[in-house]
Amino acid sequence: MAPDPTKYLLVSLPTNISLSNDRDEALTALRSAVSTDFGTTYPFPIPDFKIGTLDALVQQADELAKLCNDCEVVVGKVGDSLGSILEGDEDKIGQQKNINDKPVDQYLSTFQWNKVKYRIDKPIKETIDTLRKELASIDNDVKAKFSQYTTTKNNLAIAQKKQDGNLSTKSLLSVVNPEALIQDSEYLETHLVAVPKAAVKSYLKTYESLCDLVVPRSSVEIASDSEFTLFAVTTFKKTSAEFVHKCREHRWTPRDFRYKEGSKEEEAQEVDRLSQEERKLWGEALRLGRTGYSDSAMTWVHALALRVFVETVLRYGLPAEFICGLVKVCLCLLSA
Repeated sequence: MAPDPTKYLLVSLPTNISLSNDRDEALTALRSAVSTDFGTTYPFPIPDFKIGTLDALVQQADELAKLCNDCEVVVGKVGDSLGSILEGDEDKIGQQKNINDKPVDQYLSTFQWNKVKYRIDKPIKETIDTLRKELASIDNDVKAKFSQYTTTKNNLAIAQKKQDGNLSTKSLLSVVNPEALIQDSEYLETHLVAVPKAAVKSYLKTYESLCDLVVPRSSVEIASDSEFTLFAVTTFKKTSAEFVHKCREHRWTPRDFRYKEGSKEEEAQEVDRLSQEERKLWGEALRLGRTGYSDSAMTWVHALALRVFVETVLRYGLPAEFICGLVKVCLCLLSA
């Protein structure tokens, strides 16, 4: 499903654009200036805030411009995180991207300033600080949870690869019988080597001459899959390092193997534990992503409303008699 080709504009105008200086008539004038073929205009009520000095307003306008940019970045990052956890399914992603339990369009077209959360009798600077702290908290919480989920998901993939991969990568605990290996010998050591199927004939002809002190005819096939054959080879310990190095030069894969009683069961239990943890964190990340999207988007819209107020006062002066309209623009019409 393609993204909704819609753009929203916030437009403020002084009420004196109407002869009566009436807010409703000023909004009607704005609506008449915006063709219905171009977009739809909704009232976007902005309360009267506690205004300080002109110098303070100039500084606050700069702060709000930066805050709005930061909000856009955080909303985008949370959206990307939802996209990642939902594997790019646009329908499912769209279902999670609501604001205050409303579709984006409905929330914007019926916007009301949250006077309980952001009191209008407080200085504008204090409200900006509150919005900034909330945004940072949302960003940190979502980032931490998704990082935790991603780490667990990657660990699970690694653990599963050890069980399900080919003989050059998978765990050998369920493949190798420890009785096939020489253990606790003062002089001899058994090596496990995963050889590509196409190189098996070459391996069998040359492994004895890779270096000194390879035990003749000691190579034994342990297991085979569609890509590799696993061999056990015995050498004297004094040439073990050279033998391993020569194997790598031939693009054969030496495999480390240390048998430990019960380790096979521990490995299976670890995969099960990680699988359960990954499912649990997936749900937590989805819930936090959904909440984080809503909260960061609400922070953004409130920051935009406050920015409109500050910039309108700086442009039109006092008293702050103006109207603000939300224009929903159809981008497909603009490009037609």
